[in-house]
Amino acid sequence: MQKFTTFTSIAIPLKRANIDTDAIIPKQFLKSIKRSGFGANLFDEWRYLDHGEIGMDNSKRPLNMDFVLNQPKYQNAKILLVLKNFGCGSSREHAPWALKDYGFKTIIAPSFADIFYNNCFKNGILPIVQNNNVMDELFSSTDKITINLDAQSININNKNYPFEIDIERKTHLINGLDDISLTLQYINDIKAFEKHYFNKYDWL
Repeated sequence: MQKFTTFTSIAIPLKRANIDTDAIIPKQFLKSIKRSGFGANLFDEWRYLDHGEIGMDNSKRPLNMDFVLNQPKYQNAKILLVLKNFGCGSSREHAPWALKDYGFKTIIAPSFADIFYNNCFKNGILPIVQNNNVMDELFSSTDKITINLDAQSININNKNYPFEIDIERKTHLINGLDDISLTLQYINDIKAFEKHYFNKYDWL
């Protein structure tokens, strides 16, 4: 997992509440357990005017230009602004996979569904909870936003908004540690245990 560093980006304002994981990545695209390749179908039913199926050439599909992700000024944005209860519905991990594959590094919302929130951290995405007053200010601004995880701050137009995060999760993101990386930190201890265990129980 890549280390999470301070970055600056415009934010995409997707002003909807209760966006579920089937809207984030529709069920027909869940035929792979690879973590890449889902970004092209992120919010598929809202981004395109036709019905999408796996294997289609998205470059030939009609875009819904009213949907905010398709508007030229928001291309290459790394921050997504949404309303409450983002990521509700099924527990599919494909949802954060699709958001990350599209290019999002941070999602800011008044609240998240629990499983989705936890899955974001496991996949290198920083979900930030902010109250409705701050969200209103972020939604009303068109300036670039700087996310500083180390300082736990959102900076926009020289104004800082602090945010809370569990210290362990913060450390994992900053150091790029996912569950596998965390386990591999103890690889020598694991090998030593296996050697001792199989010497002691050599019939196994």
